[in-house]
Amino acid sequence: MATVEKDINESSEKIDKVKRIVQDRALTLEYKKQIPQTPIAEGVSWKELEFSHPENTVRIGTVFSGIGAIEHAFQRLGLRHQIMFAGDIEPKCKQSYFANYEIREEDWFTDIRDFDARQYKGQVDFVIGGAPCQAFSMVGHRLGFEDARGTLFYEFARVVKETQPKVFLFENVRGLLNHDKGRTWHVMYDIFNELGYDVKFRVLNSCDYGIPQHRERVYCLGFKKKTKFDFPAPIELEYKMYDFLEDYIDTKYFLKEKGIKFVTSHKNHDKFYTQINGEIQLCQKRNQQFNWHGDFVYHPDSELTPSDEAFDEFIFDVRDVEEKYYLSDKVARYVLAGGTKNFKTSTETDLDVARPLLQSMHKMHRAGVDNYVTHMGRIRKLTPRECLRLMGFKDSFKIVVSDTSMYQQAGNSIVVDVLIAILKQMDITKYGIAL
Repeated sequence: MATVEKDINESSEKIDKVKRIVQDRALTLEYKKQIPQTPIAEGVSWKELEFSHPENTVRIGTVFSGIGAIEHAFQRLGLRHQIMFAGDIEPKCKQSYFANYEIREEDWFTDIRDFDARQYKGQVDFVIGGAPCQAFSMVGHRLGFEDARGTLFYEFARVVKETQPKVFLFENVRGLLNHDKGRTWHVMYDIFNELGYDVKFRVLNSCDYGIPQHRERVYCLGFKKKTKFDFPAPIELEYKMYDFLEDYIDTKYFLKEKGIKFVTSHKNHDKFYTQINGEIQLCQKRNQQFNWHGDFVYHPDSELTPSDEAFDEFIFDVRDVEEKYYLSDKVARYVLAGGTKNFKTSTETDLDVARPLLQSMHKMHRAGVDNYVTHMGRIRKLTPRECLRLMGFKDSFKIVVSDTSMYQQAGNSIVVDVLIAILKQMDITKYGIAL
């Protein structure tokens, strides 16, 4: 029998029923004041905290697992853990996941809507997931519960209800908190409470936890028992984005003329669409490979450029040069032409002594008369490995998919270092078991 591939956005009787329930609930929900976020911890920094039961094994289950941010966090911390189940509807995510973590084939699910989690009841200590956030994103359609994807939150809640973990972690975009004047979050918060969990939540930015990237997300913890918990306090950022870059880069990552013009535009810089050699990365996106909005790197001198001459204080910074001052390929060919058989002209650029500056320089290009300079370097986008590093994944993480897939998977992930801070602050080992 032929199998029918399911679309995550599809409509069905089941989804429509859930949507109606949620809409009715949202309409009847009394408008309350905004739910206050859980405070930040005071006192000893989470970096200094020790795990109380490092001998324990934490049994984890993840949904919307992606490339396993929480699993990588456990690896980096060297904590004993066992993956009870995981799943993602994206086939390429499964390739990445199985290449990097130990899990049985039968414990992987593809579509959470078909996943029966009751078999894992009492066998999972920690459930983690972030339902696809497009429905609640500030830059998305903001349809919330009217979008079929919004109902995937209820699938997460269902897995929590069926497995009854000691603690769960739900992650999403910060826009979730004020969507539909806060009603969306009120419904979700209410459901978590109805499931019997003590709910703590706060917006955290990855640049406050060791990763030079502006990425604000809501982190919601649910404890099965009443628990005193404050979120980890920010730490001073010790690294710049440049510290995460690779040394040797394939030429395919360097931009061509059109991309350079967009990326170097002052207008785009002012709107924070793009930046070059920024100290803190703009929020990483899943379509990084095809998007000129974001972060780019300027190499002032490299083996990919025609000279190894060192730059000095008189060489301009590419970030300060407006795109309109770059020559098009057509004009550049004219400028560098040596003339005709009857008329020859100098085509030298980057002169030690400038030619006379003329008032007509702004209006036209005249070979052998105007002054031209070149960059001893090139502008490029971030590589997939650099994107992974800026999400907290160490180079031990194996890349087994295409660049396109890796950019998407990195951009969709949770920042590992934020998870590490939360795991240390809550002392996750208390919730494990002795095996």
